Amino acid sequence: MLIFRVILTVLLSMFSFGASAQSASETHPEISLELNSVQEVDGACRLSFVVDNQTGMDIDEAVFETVIFDTEGGVVTLSLFDFRELPLNRPRVRQFDLPGMACDSLGRALINGANSCVINGSQSDVCQSALSLSSRIEVELLG
Repeated sequence: MLIFRVILTVLLSMFSFGASAQSASETHPEISLELNSVQEVDGACRLSFVVDNQTGMDIDEAVFETVIFDTEGGVVTLSLFDFRELPLNRPRVRQFDLPGMACDSLGRALINGANSCVINGSQSDVCQSALSLSSRIEVELLG
């Protein structure tokens, strides 16, 4: 009976270790990009984004190709939005103006991909592979 308890204890501890290792390996690096608000400013629609870098490393430069659609689904513009540096674990707010566009005509925004992503002086694919998109407002953010 004692041998059975020892074996059972060993098996349970192995299972617990395996579950802990699995949950740790399931943690994925993430760049959370949220379309937080839009507002009319001097004849332009200003988009405000909140971005939080949880990748495990500072990002020196992040530039995303962004497509803006009107409420009818037509492409209004394709632009490069420069989010600049994204320090690890420090949320940042970045704003971009769409001149001549009223915010009520803004249908949705598409992050078409990372145009540039620099970490430690070298290009990286983490800005694309770790990107997680959301929108706090009615305007949809796609990627």
